[in-house]
Amino acid sequence: MKNIVTGGTGFIGTRLIGRLENPVVLGRDLDRIRQRFKDVEARQWHPEGPIDPSLFSDVDTIFHLAGESIANGRWSRAKKARIMRSRVETTKALVQALSRLDQRPGTLICSSAIGYYGSRGSEILNESSPPGHDFLASVCQAWEEQAMRAEELGIRVVTVRTGIVLGPGGGVLSRMILPFKLGFGGRLGHGRQYMSWIHIDDLIGIMLHAAANDKVRGSINGVSPNPVTNRQFTAALAAALHRLALFPVPGLMLRLVLGELATVALSSQRVIPDKAAKTGYRFLHPSVEEALAASLQA
Repeated sequence: MKNIVTGGTGFIGTRLIGRLENPVVLGRDLDRIRQRFKDVEARQWHPEGPIDPSLFSDVDTIFHLAGESIANGRWSRAKKARIMRSRVETTKALVQALSRLDQRPGTLICSSAIGYYGSRGSEILNESSPPGHDFLASVCQAWEEQAMRAEELGIRVVTVRTGIVLGPGGGVLSRMILPFKLGFGGRLGHGRQYMSWIHIDDLIGIMLHAAANDKVRGSINGVSPNPVTNRQFTAALAAALHRLALFPVPGLMLRLVLGELATVALSSQRVIPDKAAKTGYRFLHPSVEEALAASLQA
């Protein structure tokens, strides 16, 4: 089976490529790909489009992870436009390229995010829950809509709505560990907002499960079965680091420092992985304490 990965040099893509046999990695900078990965085939693409359809010849599964980082930098008008364009327009150009192939890949696994649901308090959310109405929700809706158009080409499409990814060497923990180690860690805002998290090994596991299982179609939540509040997460991280969590960060301060981006940290999404469970995926790290321990010991 031949797999191709876009956005392969990021935190998630790097771990995914390590689990694939003979993957093909698409990117703008071929030297960067070859320096990071040994013995992989690198192909250059320009995702702004139009995209050369021959890049996807003789490919069975596409893992489409490319997109502008959401968490780096304040959300200026230009930044928000890049976030939207890098997901929606790139996915649209990708599907258009696939439409020009005579023999098309069988499966498209496209990234999405639990931002699809918006901030919903303590409401339990699964794949059939309706979307939210904020900026990230609109991005995810438009993103998934473009990906699902590949179904019209006879391609099975899965959109992975990813939660907060925990793991060694990157992701949210790489930004949180130092303040906690220095004794300045604490909850964000009131701490009652739900955090739907997942260990990176389980996120990659769900992606590979979706690629291999023809029963998985449409959206699938890339989250653990046990979401926690920010207060609970903070306590678990402090305990894992053998530190106290004594310095809460007021929501007003977050908004002053991060602007609109603070809504991501303060939003509440209690998401459960119904489809993953019903199609037989078994989690490696179902509890946040176990996931943090695995992340910090690696």
